[in-house]
Amino acid sequence: SQLFGSGVPSKSLAHFCQFCLDRTAHCKWNSQGPSFLANRKEAPLGSGTMKKTLTVFTRFTFVALFGIGLAFKASAAEVPKWVDLFNGKDLTGWIDVNTSPDTWYVKDGILVCKGKPIGVMRSEKQYENFLLHVEWRHMEPGGNSGIFAWSDAKPFGNRLPKGLEIQMLELDWVKLHAKKGKKPPPIAYVHGELFGAGGLKATPDNPRGSRSKSLENRCKGRGEWNVYDVVCVDGVVKLSVNGKFVNGIRDVQYKKGYLCLESEGAEIHFRNLKIMELPPGITSPEQTAPLVK
Repeated sequence: SQLFGSGVPSKSLAHFCQFCLDRTAHCKWNSQGPSFLANRKEAPLGSGTMKKTLTVFTRFTFVALFGIGLAFKASAAEVPKWVDLFNGKDLTGWIDVNTSPDTWYVKDGILVCKGKPIGVMRSEKQYENFLLHVEWRHMEPGGNSGIFAWSDAKPFGNRLPKGLEIQMLELDWVKLHAKKGKKPPPIAYVHGELFGAGGLKATPDNPRGSRSKSLENRCKGRGEWNVYDVVCVDGVVKLSVNGKFVNGIRDVQYKKGYLCLESEGAEIHFRNLKIMELPPGITSPEQTAPLVK
């Protein structure tokens, strides 16, 4: 264990040791050394030549074992792991972009957004390929919010940035925004739409204009927790709503950028916000959102 460390699977090491034992079980020692050397014409075991032969053999075995150990340790270190984006205590890891000091705060381990003013806070670093897990609930009828992936975190006219929006709407949004004499938005509008915001180009899997709508209505209403699991890899986004994948979008213009949490008029709560970074891909400078200076 001192040689290989804790990252080496015990079964693999045991198999290797058994392999060595099996190869030497029938080996008999005599005055000329081990039986596999008995027919060789080298000097006997006590001679310098034989000692040198065994020393080389021993060193070779040690190097082989050491190499296997390093390989196992390297393999174990490369396993992706979940990392908390919200620590349940404060806003460490997040930077306010254009809201206010009172917009975001932590209460009883929950990240609370008051919803005013409209704007975002962003992650400290950019992300490329990753899995995202977030639980959220709206506290007001018709509440509006969302998460921006692969964003430039630079607000423009409507105070929101360019990025791939993973929308979070309260179920009453459709009813409250119905306009007299006009057909109301489809109910799917409030169940996890995906779209390029701020002019970001993308191709919807389930088109509603330039947006992609969910194939099932799975979101829960005010005061109930919803679970989003999001796969963001190589310009493709897949969204699971409360335990089932129901939406997707592809050919996203940016494949690397910031995460942004949105404040858009109503109180919303977040918890269990986690990310698992995956290996990078082939992403050009044009496919990367500019760094915020």
